[in-house]
Amino acid sequence: MIELFDLINMIGTVAFAVSGALTAIDKKMDAFGVLIIAFVTALGGGTLCDILIGRTPVGWMTQLDSVYLIGIAYIAAILFYKKQERLRLALFIFDTVGLGVFTLIGLEKGLAIHLSPLICIALGTITGCFGGVIRDVLCTEIPIIFRKEIYATSCILGGVVFFILKKMNVDNDVIHVTALLTIIFTRLIVTYFGWHLPTLEYSQPSKDNIRK
Repeated sequence: MIELFDLINMIGTVAFAVSGALTAIDKKMDAFGVLIIAFVTALGGGTLCDILIGRTPVGWMTQLDSVYLIGIAYIAAILFYKKQERLRLALFIFDTVGLGVFTLIGLEKGLAIHLSPLICIALGTITGCFGGVIRDVLCTEIPIIFRKEIYATSCILGGVVFFILKKMNVDNDVIHVTALLTIIFTRLIVTYFGWHLPTLEYSQPSKDNIRK
């Protein structure tokens, strides 16, 4: 029987793979390019996480379930692409779900090797965000995490909720679902209202000020 966390992991893998595939299709890449983008989007964050904690070979090399899921997501994205009337909404939803799921995976991997809560949250944020960073870089976009949109912040908030519930000895399934929904709804809410972190702007001194 599939446990809840394993199911969440599968959902996240498919979500990020579809997100990557749709982005690549939107950029008019060929079939191989779409597959590569789907692959690195789904597995990039988890691969970096495994490398950081010294887990080698990395997870997808020894457990091929993720690779099969990416293949299925890739085919589905190609078959149903033309039926996506609202592509950007689909991209956003899949990316948000993947973000929440892989943040949880990073948190749990950190806990498994007894890292501090602060480092676990950092690891979860990296795991959640890095697949999207690779996708955006390969698709010649400025990664979302480096723009005004609140992205990594929602991962951090989800991580904080995760450890608060852990401290309260709440059931693990409840913790996973609550932290996941916190990340997803945080991103949905801030995007809907257009909230974002302030940007740092450098004002060029005028010639008059320089002369003074």
